[in-house]
Amino acid sequence: MSAPVLETSGLGRRYRSVWALRDCDLALPAGRVIALVGPNGAGKTTFLRLTVGLLRPTEGEITVLGSPAGRESADSLADIGFVAQDHPLYKRFLVRDLLRTGAALNLRWDQALAENRLEALEIPLDQRVGTLSGGQHAQVALTLALAKRPKLLVLDEPVAGLDPLARLTFLQALMGAVAEEELTVLLSSHILPELERVCDYLIVLTGGRVQLAGEIDELLSAHRLLIGPSEPTMASAPGVIHVSRGDRQANAIVRTDGGPVLAGWESRPIGLEELVLAYLHRTPPIPSTR
Repeated sequence: MSAPVLETSGLGRRYRSVWALRDCDLALPAGRVIALVGPNGAGKTTFLRLTVGLLRPTEGEITVLGSPAGRESADSLADIGFVAQDHPLYKRFLVRDLLRTGAALNLRWDQALAENRLEALEIPLDQRVGTLSGGQHAQVALTLALAKRPKLLVLDEPVAGLDPLARLTFLQALMGAVAEEELTVLLSSHILPELERVCDYLIVLTGGRVQLAGEIDELLSAHRLLIGPSEPTMASAPGVIHVSRGDRQANAIVRTDGGPVLAGWESRPIGLEELVLAYLHRTPPIPSTR
């Protein structure tokens, strides 16, 4: 088994008196497309910025590709590609100027890859960045990250604000890159149906803490939707993640790990959206410190 692409131990980050992330223990496998999911303020961007070395931990450790995150050597920086949520690019530059800058700043820059991707996407090299559409802007940012030839690609809400067609085009391009390269992708997003299409590993983060992590297929197999009588004691039963009640029946998302379910309850498989929402419902935010 290959070494984890990312490991954390007791990882935490505090902003003054407020913990954005705490007690984070993870070991993420290489060669996967990993979804990082959680509500606004859950600590997703903090976690991603810790991963790429833009923030330092308040406590604990984080190791990326075998080295402490934030080790500012040319080799370690070359191994990680990062696309921030707002795709920050120099708007007055021509697209070809961005490629020239990328070539000057990156050890393993692949000019042919960058030019071929943009040509396939019909994005002219002589177009000014500030005149690009939202989808084109996102594609150029992704191209710059991929042309580094990174081992880990980190994407913070890469399709936020894009229309459905632009989102689909972006994700198709991403999956094409994953299929062609030995690449691990870690991305955060709120758009669960599209994550289900492209991701095979899941992290659920709420209140600054990891609530769930694992292979998506295994996690879905380990949970069931149970439908039965609306009993007040159901919420405290073993393995129950979340219960919603109607007048006559209750729906419960339960972690069974493949074992038997409660007698008299109907059992159904669940989808990724149901699984994620169940875990988002149950966790309060972590407290401030004083």
